[in-house]
Amino acid sequence: MTGVATAAAPPEAPADPPAKAARSERLRHERRLGLRLSAPAFAVMILVTAYPLGYALVLSLYRYRLTDPSGKEFVGLKNYLTVLTDPVWWGAVSTTVVITVVSVVVELVLGFAFAWVMFRILRGRSVVRTAILVPYGIVTVVSAFIWRYAFQLDSGFVNQWFGLADYNWFGQRWSSLFVIVLSEIWKTTPFISLLLLAGLVQVPEEMLEAAKVDGATAWQRLWKVVLPNMKAAIMVAVLFRTLDAWRIFDNPFVMTGGANGTETLSFLAYRQNVTLVNLGAGSAVSVLLFATVVLIAFVFIKVFRTDLSQVRGD
Repeated sequence: MTGVATAAAPPEAPADPPAKAARSERLRHERRLGLRLSAPAFAVMILVTAYPLGYALVLSLYRYRLTDPSGKEFVGLKNYLTVLTDPVWWGAVSTTVVITVVSVVVELVLGFAFAWVMFRILRGRSVVRTAILVPYGIVTVVSAFIWRYAFQLDSGFVNQWFGLADYNWFGQRWSSLFVIVLSEIWKTTPFISLLLLAGLVQVPEEMLEAAKVDGATAWQRLWKVVLPNMKAAIMVAVLFRTLDAWRIFDNPFVMTGGANGTETLSFLAYRQNVTLVNLGAGSAVSVLLFATVVLIAFVFIKVFRTDLSQVRGD
C-alpha cells in the first residue's frame, strides 16, 4: 500500500494583540481618564491663580510705590535687574537653600524611620500613627510660637534644661536657623512619613521573603528591594516637601522677623510688598520666587523622573 506522507502544519500564531500594545492602550486610556478627572480642579486653580500672577507680572514692570501712586512709571525689566544684583536677594536665596536642604534631608531619614515603624508595628498601630501625626495637625503659626517660646532667652525652658541661662538663640544667624530648621523638621516629618508609608505598602512581601531566603542581610534588603520599589513615593515626598520648604515664611516671621540673616525669599517678597509698599520691586521678587519654584519642579520631574508603570509592575 502506498501513501503520501504529509507534514504536520505548524501551529498558528495567536491572534491576540501583543502585550506591549495592550499596555500602551491601557496607559493612554489612563492618561485620558486622569485628564478628565483633574480638568475641573485644574480649571478652578487657573481661575484663582491666573489673575494674581498676571497682575504681579505687570506690576513688576513698573516703578510703583503705594506712598507715591502718581509716580508710577514703566521701567521694563529694571526691577528684575535691581533685584538680581542686590546682595539682599542672594542672601535670602542662601538662607532658603540652607533651610530647604537640611530640613528635607533630615525629614526624609526620620520620615522613613517613622514610616517603617508604622508599617511593621502590630500592636497599637493606630495609637502610634496618631501620635506621630499630631505635630502635622498643628497650625504652622501656632507651632512657630511654641518653638519661639521654648527657646526664648528669658522664659524659654530649653536654656533651663541645658544650663544656658544667658544664651540668646535668636541673637545669631546660625543658632536662629537651627531653631527654625528644628521646628520645620518637627512639624512636617509626619507628612513625609505618610507619603513614604504609602510607598512601603506597595513593596511586595514576596520579594522581601525571597531576598531573606537567599541570605540577604537587613541592609541589603533595604537597599536592593525596599528602596527601589519606593522610588515613586520618595520622589513625590521629596518634591512636595522641597517646594513647601522653599516657600517657608511663617517660622522666620514669627521667630526672628527676618533678623540676623534669616530672611527667606518669601519673607523678602513680603517685606517689599507689605512693609516697604514697593509693589514694583516686591512683585519682581514674587515673580522670581514663582519662577524658582517652577524650575525646581521641572528639575525634579526631568532629572529624578520615575517610571510609574514599572513601579506598578506593568
